[in-house]
Amino acid sequence: MPVNGLHGGRALFASMASSYRDCFRVNSAPMNRTLYTVLFHLGLPLVFLRLLWRARRAPAYSKRIGERFAIGLPPLKPGGIWVHAVSVGESIAAAPMIRELMARYPKLPITITCMTPTGSERIKALFGDSVQHCYLPYDLPWTAARFLDRVQPKLAVVMETELWPNHIHQCAQRGIPVALANARLSERSARGYARFARLTAPMLAQLSLIAAQTEAEAERFRRLGARPECVEVTGSIKFDLTIDPKLPEAATTLRQQWGAVDRPIWIAASTHAGEDEILLDAHRQLLASHPNALLILVPRHPERFATVHELCLKQGFGTVRRSLNESPEPSTEVLLGDTMGELLFLYALADVAFVGGSLVPTGGHNLLEPAALGKPVLTGPHLFNFLDIAAQLRDAGALVEVNSAAELAASVDSLWRRSNNKERMREAGLGVLRNNQGALNRLLAGLERLIGS
Repeated sequence: MPVNGLHGGRALFASMASSYRDCFRVNSAPMNRTLYTVLFHLGLPLVFLRLLWRARRAPAYSKRIGERFAIGLPPLKPGGIWVHAVSVGESIAAAPMIRELMARYPKLPITITCMTPTGSERIKALFGDSVQHCYLPYDLPWTAARFLDRVQPKLAVVMETELWPNHIHQCAQRGIPVALANARLSERSARGYARFARLTAPMLAQLSLIAAQTEAEAERFRRLGARPECVEVTGSIKFDLTIDPKLPEAATTLRQQWGAVDRPIWIAASTHAGEDEILLDAHRQLLASHPNALLILVPRHPERFATVHELCLKQGFGTVRRSLNESPEPSTEVLLGDTMGELLFLYALADVAFVGGSLVPTGGHNLLEPAALGKPVLTGPHLFNFLDIAAQLRDAGALVEVNSAAELAASVDSLWRRSNNKERMREAGLGVLRNNQGALNRLLAGLERLIGS
């Protein structure tokens, strides 16, 4: 179906579309969008059931449901800039852009939407009351119209590839320019979207700016129907990450308090189901040669915190939880990072960083955060969401890819034993970041043209 349509539920609509495709033959773009809307309405009972299912693990999914239908929205001052960042990763990536927009346009209210409770928590933690915030209503014509009638933005900015046909169409009808910021599109995703060209092509043609991360991605957007004059290569704003110097200082202080200044510590961050067992296996192998080693294990989603904690205990690892402010003792083998908003700090605590979502076919997560902190970066082979970034880090010698627990343990062990390798990877990673900075300014220049138009 559409590009990333219904975050977390696009497989549902893709399967529905497959079922209905042979029953409906439509030749015009409006009819294809109409069919999409019909399918979305038919799928609403399943969407509601899925919300209830997710609420069993994360109760926050059962709250603020009205906002998902543009009902009971909080007070929203109209006439500003609307930014959509689907979840935590996109919210963090968007933060520097949003701060710059707030500084450059202090009289324009900023409205930030997302689709997940964790994303909502992150937005509130980052910006507090300085921005307006609610969930983005589902992509139905009447919910999109109700939302836009309330917000009435001068500009809409969508992070990465979270595009919705009805929201974009409603913006086009109102003359609201829509920019796709930090846009990424893998070859595999492009092939999938091409199957629904009569839906995606008109949607992409309605975008006023596509700020692509690479030329290859820009060309994929053009092939799918984006207007060539609206596609620019600005690079990834994730390279413009800046680290507060107080962060590593605070991490050093905490390691001193733990009595762990010389203790070998590694982190496995943003892990997904199916990875934790591999990571714990690797840690067990490391303990054989480094008996005082400590693993900071950070699941990607908070609904998995309890499950991963149980897994650690079941496998016999001495485990403490960050959420309980428990300090690791010399006998502690795993520190479970079960908090939100602390990932950079947890990276700073470690000597070596493994980035998850990569030992399973999730596509990986942000490799630049640990690199910006000067940490050697390890990852699994599934990096299709970060191919260009991974290639640059790999070519510079700042990234090691592993395929198994044994390879991971061997790589971490090597970095602990050979400090010169760790220092080389540190400098290489920082060099990649320096060489790619400037994307944020290029993106802001494009947004400025749209705001002034």
